[in-house]
Amino acid sequence: MALIEQSATELLGLLQRGEVSSCELTGAFLDQIDAHNPHVHAFLRTDRDCALQQADLIDTRRAHGEPVGLLGGLPVAVKDILCTRGTVTSCASKMLENYMPPYDATVVARLKQADAVILGKTNMDEFAMGGSCENSAFGPTRNPWNTGCIPGGSSGGAAASLAASMTPLSIGTDTGGSIRQPASHCGIVGLKPTYGRVSRYGLIAFASSLDAVGPLARSSEDVALLLEAIAGHDARDSTSIDRSVGDYRAATRRPLEGLRLGMVLEHFGERLDSEVAQKVRDAIDLFKDLGASVQEIAMPHSQYAISAYYIIAPSEASSNLARYDGAHYGFRADAADWADGGADENPLVQMYRSTRAEGFGAEVKRRIMLGTYALSAGYYDAYYLKALKVRRLIAQDYHNAFKQVDLIVGPVTPSPAFKLGDKSEDPLSMYLVDLYTVGANLAGIPALSLPCGFSSTGLPIGIQLQGAALSEELLLQAAGSYQRQTTWHMQRPDLA
Repeated sequence: MALIEQSATELLGLLQRGEVSSCELTGAFLDQIDAHNPHVHAFLRTDRDCALQQADLIDTRRAHGEPVGLLGGLPVAVKDILCTRGTVTSCASKMLENYMPPYDATVVARLKQADAVILGKTNMDEFAMGGSCENSAFGPTRNPWNTGCIPGGSSGGAAASLAASMTPLSIGTDTGGSIRQPASHCGIVGLKPTYGRVSRYGLIAFASSLDAVGPLARSSEDVALLLEAIAGHDARDSTSIDRSVGDYRAATRRPLEGLRLGMVLEHFGERLDSEVAQKVRDAIDLFKDLGASVQEIAMPHSQYAISAYYIIAPSEASSNLARYDGAHYGFRADAADWADGGADENPLVQMYRSTRAEGFGAEVKRRIMLGTYALSAGYYDAYYLKALKVRRLIAQDYHNAFKQVDLIVGPVTPSPAFKLGDKSEDPLSMYLVDLYTVGANLAGIPALSLPCGFSSTGLPIGIQLQGAALSEELLLQAAGSYQRQTTWHMQRPDLA
């Protein structure tokens, strides 16, 4: 097996035994990026010299017998929504095209403390708003399994970079399914942690009560390794949970007997593609063979999850993105464009309006307008406040469900990856791709996507596991047991 096709856990073993150097490993992945990124477009930017310099420092310390961190020379890709000091962090937006943060996000700092080698920044939907990775101001990412198809979003670059063997580990974010959905479409594993389990300090905000940072990798054991490196309390994040980090890798090796799984009847309705439904049911049957029991459960308010999400998330986005006005940092429209508002309009207002009109893409503008409307006088109670009440009912559904079962099992997405451009003119159809994922964000619980098969057209299909707050170990235990009996996660697309 080629070096770049091995799992992160296997590669870490090679590094620890001295069978490969971090420089050699980093160079191999950078060569793969050079060869295939022009077509897949998973990375927005890489820095070969900087990455190799990081790798060389780790190799030198290891050669001198000095201790190295948990990731010990493993390359990692980082979604371009997390601040990296000295490297452009653009959020795939013209608005932040040249923004150079003066500090590292906590997750990035922890990667460096763990002696990871940061390869570069991955493509995404602009400001994480999208489910297809087509909304990037710098062009879409393509699915390595079929480059005519979307990779999922918004962490499409993070997922595609793994599927295309450009990196062994990747960091994404999940506001309504943005880790799990691309993981499903690209045939890898993605975990959205409990809200507050991983610090959001240095994450450029989309919807602050929903955003989560999490790991993507080729296997549950690799995801567990990366989660151990980035999880933990951070005093700089007021929403951070002050709880110890579990032994997530050990959890992936525990047997499954006695696990109670719940199937939500509402998740197997008419909107679910028949091939996806069958692959998910086949996976559930395997869980039964492994010793799990399965029972049907009801979540009566799940039907309102999309509606509630697409009021709450745009409302928070409207507030968070108000700071991008051309006055403080980021993009500012050319002064020549300000005059079209007329001589009577305040020049400052003209600058704000022109900057935001030119700096934001269509989907970001759409969500800002939705959110601003929902928060406006006369509509706040009817929309935003009501959505918050529905959110509470959805969270209560999960609370009641976890009194009966340990984990909830079901589909990740309604269908396999669709063609680029298929849903671009139909926003509602695009929003419905998050049908099965937004509930976990509204409730703040952890959820995981892992590969469970392929469609008749050769596209990956994933299964979703959801657990109670801080049940990451249980999710990884179930995923590890499943992957010891299957090989879906070991398959790779033919990039030739």
